[in-house]
Amino acid sequence: MDETFDVVIAGAGPVGLMLACELRLAGVDVLVVERLDEIDPTMKAGGINIPTAQALYRRGLLPELVAESARARDQMARFLTAGKGSAETDKPMTPPFRGHFAGIMIGADLVEFDRSTFADLGPAAKVNLVAQQSIEALLGRRAEELGVHVRRGVELTDFEDDGAGVTVRLGDHTVRAGWLVGCDGGRSTVRKLAGFDFPGLDPELTGYQAIVEMTGAEGLNPGWTTTDTGIYVHGPVPGRILTVQLDGPPADRDAPITAAELQASLRAVSGVPVEITAVHSATRFTDNTRQVTEYRRGRVLLAGDAAHVHSPFGGQGLNLGIGDAVNLGWKLAAVVRGWARPDLLDTYTTERHPIGAWVLDWTRAQVALMRTDPRSRKLREVMTELLSTRDAATVVFERISGVLHRYDLGGGHERVGAAVPDFALSDGTRLGSHFADGAAVLFDLADSAQLRAAVAPWAPRVRVVTAKAVAPGDLTGMLVRPDGFVAWAADAGSLDGLEAALIRWFGAAG
Repeated sequence: MDETFDVVIAGAGPVGLMLACELRLAGVDVLVVERLDEIDPTMKAGGINIPTAQALYRRGLLPELVAESARARDQMARFLTAGKGSAETDKPMTPPFRGHFAGIMIGADLVEFDRSTFADLGPAAKVNLVAQQSIEALLGRRAEELGVHVRRGVELTDFEDDGAGVTVRLGDHTVRAGWLVGCDGGRSTVRKLAGFDFPGLDPELTGYQAIVEMTGAEGLNPGWTTTDTGIYVHGPVPGRILTVQLDGPPADRDAPITAAELQASLRAVSGVPVEITAVHSATRFTDNTRQVTEYRRGRVLLAGDAAHVHSPFGGQGLNLGIGDAVNLGWKLAAVVRGWARPDLLDTYTTERHPIGAWVLDWTRAQVALMRTDPRSRKLREVMTELLSTRDAATVVFERISGVLHRYDLGGGHERVGAAVPDFALSDGTRLGSHFADGAAVLFDLADSAQLRAAVAPWAPRVRVVTAKAVAPGDLTGMLVRPDGFVAWAADAGSLDGLEAALIRWFGAAG
């Protein structure tokens, strides 16, 4: 055996890198292997949802996110004002929408942000326009800072799980690991070799997304446009096009994409006689929709697109994968470090599978609204009218923004299973700023010696932060897992259920 690691991760995209950083924060020796020599330049997701922004914020990455989002907003502003002679061209611009459903835009002025679901989200909630490549580059730098072993140009070709560990073959090279995680995309080699069941629906559309040079683009509408023959998108990145045709999947999804093929699709959908003169990056996509029935088999786990695939509408894939990584990371680290039993990993499937299933359902619904038959077009008209109302726009945005995501963790308090609120604290900090080291945190909001004594046997797995919340109501304590979800909470100084929660999530005391 050439080398030994605690964990080997296949795939150095955002999901694999996020997972590697989570493991490394806990002192786990991790190797990431990636068949590509550099970051894939193909344009993918252009935004992140609130749980993703909060996850990165809790790890101290908010300044980088804010900077990337500002650059994206400036780029959008320049695109939208190009050729109009506007004096506002070089000024930052807030997009007039907060997302879309099947290309039906959700106006920012319609979303009722004063609802309780949007309370105490903190500064991360204001960050949304960040491209997938930017996230990948950011996490790559963080992985390097943390000492993660990342090897590009290396492909996993086979592995064997013998129950005590996993022997991983990387071409002619062999490494030994305690655990293997497949973060290697929708056509995951790890998933196929491990034999995971992957049920779902076959595709019915062909889509393209590309960055091109073209003439005749002045005839294209900016943003999402529905036509009699499909849907197309122009911008907000200069040269960016996206087309959707619902006449079946591509004959050969792996064939090289030519300028002529992109041009034909864009002309067919838009009716505009554009001419594509150069292609800088391009990809085909479909609405193939599948999800593994379990996220773990023995010592092999899956995360991100390796566990679930769907159409890319709304950029939910990146967000879903980051959620997988932060849920799995601390649990796998706990098992590797020996203070948690392997069955803690079973909660990874029970918590993440329902959210993955929800995303798949919502992407299927969007495809239904994109169909070109008369009945579907009338349904789209109805949905467009509904989304022009405050109630409908708010309800849909609540869901696509991720603020309603929660886990069924039991417990009687309303906050258990929800993301921790980002309260401002009396010491000048915010709750979300106390997770940079990846540890669990017990927030003592009432300066309770009894509460601190109760959690002391679990140090350093659980840190204690004593500070009053600026506006906590009756809340006196919260136990928050490393992934930012509340495992226990109490009002009026009660300690009921605290020990059980500590044992359940952080093992026996001592």
